[in-house]
Formats: sequence, C-alpha cells, structure tokens
Amino acid sequence: MTLLLKRPAAWIPIALSLGMLAFILIYIATYGISPPTPDADEGTPAHLFQLWLVLEALMIVFFAIKWLSRNLKEALKVLALQIAAVLPPVATVLFLEH
Repeated sequence: MTLLLKRPAAWIPIALSLGMLAFILIYIATYGISPPTPDADEGTPAHLFQLWLVLEALMIVFFAIKWLSRNLKEALKVLALQIAAVLPPVATVLFLEH
C-alpha cells in the first residue's frame, strides 16, 4: 500500500480532504457560525466546498478506474482511505447545517 500511496492519484484526494477540513475549522474559528438567511447567497466557503466535493469525486473515480484493475487489493485499501478522508469534512458541514 505504501508504494501505491506515493502515486499522486492516491495521495492528492486525501490531502485535499484534510485541507478542506482544515479550511472549514479555520473558517469557523475565525468567523463563527451565522444563522442561514433564506434570501442570501451561500457565500464563498459554500461554493468552495461544493467545488471540492465535485473535484474529490472525480479524483477518486479516476484512481479507481486506473488502479483497481492493476492492483486490486492495494487499490481497495487506498480507496478506503480516500473515502474515509472525505467523511470528516462532509460530516462537519452536515452537522452545521442541521
């Protein structure tokens, strides 16, 4: 697994997930949590989160297509790490919305 994690297709999605989690936590620490207003735009942080989510999904699919056929066992481990790395930022946003 360590050899496969050295590939950019493997570690970049994990790094982006950790970066998004850091961004969310720093934003909350800096600006706090404001109640949503129905007429207002969601704002730049929400748009960045949405862009990250699409990019993350595309990168994980790319990794799966490229590596699952070459090295199934190791690729599944890395894929599980990538998916697990997506969960904390998504869970944080879902928790804050509800």
